[in-house]
Amino acid sequence: MMNTTGILFGAFTFLAIGLGFPWVIKLEYYVGAHVAWAVGALGAALVLASLFVSGFTPSAILGVLGGTLIWGATELPAQEERVAKSLFPANPCKKARKAVERPGAGDTEGGES
Repeated sequence: MMNTTGILFGAFTFLAIGLGFPWVIKLEYYVGAHVAWAVGALGAALVLASLFVSGFTPSAILGVLGGTLIWGATELPAQEERVAKSLFPANPCKKARKAVERPGAGDTEGGES
């Protein structure tokens, strides 16, 4: 009888990493890179949880997902830089929110004081 555990977890890891980049792009687009710390913390929590879960399969799933989230957290600032370099589209709604949150930001004419 063949042991398929290794190949199944290899495929699962490949899928988790493969889906990691698209969610990094979407998260940066809709939310921003400032949430990288929270994503990293969630990933670290999953990795730590994997230490306390009995059974190989659930532990491995948590570990792979946690590692993927940690890696994605390190990619969020890099994605923000790629957007700044116009390699990926910027979310126009996100810019509008920033303008509303900080009125007058970037005003170079001095305006009223």
